Amino acid sequence: MNAQTSDLTTREMSYAEALRDAMEIALERDERVILMGEDIGVYGGAFQVTGDLVHRFGEDRVMDTPISELGGAGVAVGAALTGLRPIFEFQFSDFAMLAMEQIANQAAKLRYMLGGEASVPLVIRMPAGSGTGAAAQHSQSLEAWFGHVPGLKVVQPTTPADAKGMLLAAVEDPDPVIIFEHKLLYKMKAEVPEGYYTVPLDKAEVRRTGEDVTIVASGGMVPRALEAAEAAAAQGHSAEVIDLRSIRPIDRETILSSVRKTGRLICVYEGVRTMGVGAEISAMVAESDAFDFLDAPILRLGGAEAPIPYNPDLERAAVPQTADIEHAIGRLMRREV
Repeated sequence: MNAQTSDLTTREMSYAEALRDAMEIALERDERVILMGEDIGVYGGAFQVTGDLVHRFGEDRVMDTPISELGGAGVAVGAALTGLRPIFEFQFSDFAMLAMEQIANQAAKLRYMLGGEASVPLVIRMPAGSGTGAAAQHSQSLEAWFGHVPGLKVVQPTTPADAKGMLLAAVEDPDPVIIFEHKLLYKMKAEVPEGYYTVPLDKAEVRRTGEDVTIVASGGMVPRALEAAEAAAAQGHSAEVIDLRSIRPIDRETILSSVRKTGRLICVYEGVRTMGVGAEISAMVAESDAFDFLDAPILRLGGAEAPIPYNPDLERAAVPQTADIEHAIGRLMRREV
């Protein structure tokens, strides 16, 4: 967080409440800020994140869009080009596939194609991830898709405080920012600074220090990595847990510094293992001087090479769980890779 947060009082909020608080502050601070999305008005959003903001700020600033992701995203891009600062919500991140033209071909590229004469200050909120029994078309983790596109910033806040601060930072950013919000985190509660503050969109956070192995986790995998690190400590293994927070850009130095210290690396992410976020981090380490500090091969724990199942047992088996991470720590310490 920025230095100003040390002067702020805190109160307990859920992740969803922290996001709503951020949007309320943004709407109050800047008349250019508008909210857009399907059912975000009277209904309050698919996950009730926008809540009653339509009653406070009116339908001119909290706007229900038609059931057309392509159309809604296109209007949001156009609004940003005219000087507004839209916050556009997809009901599920999976539905953003219908709007890839507007996101990847328009929002991400227009500043470059117009020689810097225009910008697209657009924030896109994407509920993502598995664990709610929503099956194959509503449970994906697509952050690596969007992280592949130059011109986009892609973040995954894990804590309520980061969710609020990163959303406020995204609203101030002159370029498009995509915020992936893991659905299982919406009810997580923690202390959140009151008032306005920002959290950098390009910095990872060390959530737990350790000496034996570095675990780089993102999104909903961070709480599981922390639980696994706690369990591994009972076996004498000291794990450092890094909350990636930013998918694009990746905070190279925080990760490389940790790997130089521990000599071991596990990448934990929910998206499909092949060509996922962990593959990029693995390559980044392999191409750096930190490679010379490795005492064991890098391990990647990612999602299964299959659609997310509806069956709850199969759904859990399709993505890394706490026990999987704990087992990976033991394997790496024993060099059983």
